[in-house]
Amino acid sequence: MNNKVILVVLDGLNYSVARDCMGYVDGLIEEQKASVYKLRSELPSLSRPLYECILTGVKPVNSGITHNQVCRLSKEDSIFSLARKAGLSTAAAAYHWVSELYNRAPYEPRRDRFTADTDLNIQYGVFYQWDHYPDEALFQDGDHLLKRHNPDFLLIHPMNIDDSGHKFGLDSRQYRNSARRADVILSEFLPDWLNEGYQVLITSDHGMNNDLSHGGTLPEEREVPLFVLGERFSHAPVAIEQTDICGLVCHLLNISHGKPFPMECLR
Repeated sequence: MNNKVILVVLDGLNYSVARDCMGYVDGLIEEQKASVYKLRSELPSLSRPLYECILTGVKPVNSGITHNQVCRLSKEDSIFSLARKAGLSTAAAAYHWVSELYNRAPYEPRRDRFTADTDLNIQYGVFYQWDHYPDEALFQDGDHLLKRHNPDFLLIHPMNIDDSGHKFGLDSRQYRNSARRADVILSEFLPDWLNEGYQVLITSDHGMNNDLSHGGTLPEEREVPLFVLGERFSHAPVAIEQTDICGLVCHLLNISHGKPFPMECLR
């Protein structure tokens, strides 16, 4: 049984846009090779608080990471820290706020952009600080980390969908086309990752609204997808919370965690 996991967080991807625009991933669902669940993001529906929520299973109002300007290390057990305690290897190609949450804060590009330190929670990393950093490059960064370091847990976190939403809004061709481009990129990498035995989860932190923002309680801001692919998933129609993702990944990694997760979605 393969216990390795890739978690892809497509920043800012609304559930309806994901279902309308991601034809490759939806084709895998039609062939019963993947499943999708509708999740409701925790509040506030902002990025840094929800990175912490996804990666620790703790709601923002409880973690203290309540807005994007909170720049400090996480105080919670995360997928990264739990994996390291279990002796597993970790990697991330992600926005620099992830480095600030789990490695070092504040982020210093010359020190932290390229990370290789087995004593850190994220041992191998390629981090970026530009919202327009191309998704194509970011996925290549993640795939490079996979091929070079063969991590047990890999986070891949591109930003272009969110960037398009902030510039053009939910009901824009630019936002929808950013989701379509992410789908095309995934079609290049997913077959290899699955053939290598990785269990893959694809989700988002939050959605988007027509005010070019997010952070509130509107369904379009909170409803996000969770696609699951791999031999370990049951594809059963179960209810999943955003706070369940951490425990689900930890269970797939076969590490002790104490986090909530829906056992029914696994074989």
